[in-house]
Amino acid sequence: CGFTPQYAGLEELWRTYRDQGLVVLGFPSNQFGAQEPGTEEEIGAFCSRNYGVSFPLFAKVDVNGAAAHPLWTWLREEKGGVLGDAVKWNFTKFLVGRDGQVIRRYAPTTTPAQLAPEVEAALTH
Repeated sequence: CGFTPQYAGLEELWRTYRDQGLVVLGFPSNQFGAQEPGTEEEIGAFCSRNYGVSFPLFAKVDVNGAAAHPLWTWLREEKGGVLGDAVKWNFTKFLVGRDGQVIRRYAPTTTPAQLAPEVEAALTH
């Protein structure tokens, strides 16, 4: 996936803001062109080895459809996308505030660095 290098940017956000309360959570999904075919262990090792990922990576989940993980159903319902609530591709990102409210949904093309100002704002509330 052309967005895979965003792992490095997400790691940078995590390292920069984790002491202020940011938690970056990664949820691999194989629903987008079958681009996450590996096991959870293989995905974790790949992300760590190639992008230095140390933020939590969870089990592979469905983010769309009848088998979507409840977290993703909730995120999609809270902040729909341009073409409805379905997640269109890997690296769709959500910013959730300290109060548990979804602040914003970001397209896969939004880089982690572009999130920094809104992350900073969210951390001050």
